[in-house]
Amino acid sequence: MPAITVDDVLVLPRLPRLDESTAYRPVRRLTTAPSGYEGEGFPVRRAFAGVPMSELDPFIHLDQMGEVDYAPGEPKGTPWHPHRGFETVTYMIDGIMDHQDSQGGGGTITDGDTQWMTAGSGLLHIEAPPEHLVTSGGLFHGLQLWVNLPKVAKMIPPRYQDIRGRESALLTTPDGGALIRVIAGEVAGHQGPGSTHTPITITHVTVQPGAELSLPWRADFNALVYVLAGRGTVGTDSRPIHTGQLAVHGPGDALRVTADARQDANTPALELYIMGGQPIREPVAHYGPFVMNTRAELMQAVEDFQAGRLGVVPAGRMPHTGA
Repeated sequence: MPAITVDDVLVLPRLPRLDESTAYRPVRRLTTAPSGYEGEGFPVRRAFAGVPMSELDPFIHLDQMGEVDYAPGEPKGTPWHPHRGFETVTYMIDGIMDHQDSQGGGGTITDGDTQWMTAGSGLLHIEAPPEHLVTSGGLFHGLQLWVNLPKVAKMIPPRYQDIRGRESALLTTPDGGALIRVIAGEVAGHQGPGSTHTPITITHVTVQPGAELSLPWRADFNALVYVLAGRGTVGTDSRPIHTGQLAVHGPGDALRVTADARQDANTPALELYIMGGQPIREPVAHYGPFVMNTRAELMQAVEDFQAGRLGVVPAGRMPHTGA
């Protein structure tokens, strides 16, 4: 996984050693993501499937896209689609993704980059591999997380944050056994680059075989640990966890994850996507690409989309999407 890394983690700042009085969080729920297809047919794991919305708040949805090695001509994306009322956080681990919207925004993200789109009042959007990747094929692997917006921010103007992988705050454990990339929020005083409307923390953590991660975590945040690759144990009772599983944690001040000493040949380490945030605790009305507070607001979003008030597809579309 070529997300941002360093040659020697021992030069990085280190997490504090947690004392014996630390209240480690237990695992409340352990789920396995079902597989499906998104957009024009690219494979995904639905990481939040089966988890009550109250345990996810302020998050709504998480897809692990791939990991898939496409042959020439096979790479796929999404057709044009609307969004309103939330944010999409797209993290590319392998491969390249272009994005474009109906307001003229867009760009390209690749290994370790994050494209953070605040849909707010709404727009049309497309995500697709660039033409050269469609021609050549190649590895594609990433994540898309949906972050809810509080009622006061549902209709703010759309905006982007294009976060390069090198901008993430990097730190390690006291023994150097793990690399923590802070994409948004804060871990042990180290601030990630992402700007958020609700207090949240998002990290990508690589734990070496046999190493343990003791991660301080805000007590007022929920805590979700998703396994991108590898095997290990999680929580106060060391529950086994593997690729495609999500551990929803209960209350406490820290998370504990240990990587198995032996990993699969194609998975050199335990790779984790760890999320948490301050619950918004507002009603959620969710329909497809719209996340609002009431059914009436959902109906208005659909009407606005159908009437073209969320924008129109630009004339200069990306070449591989057709004219």
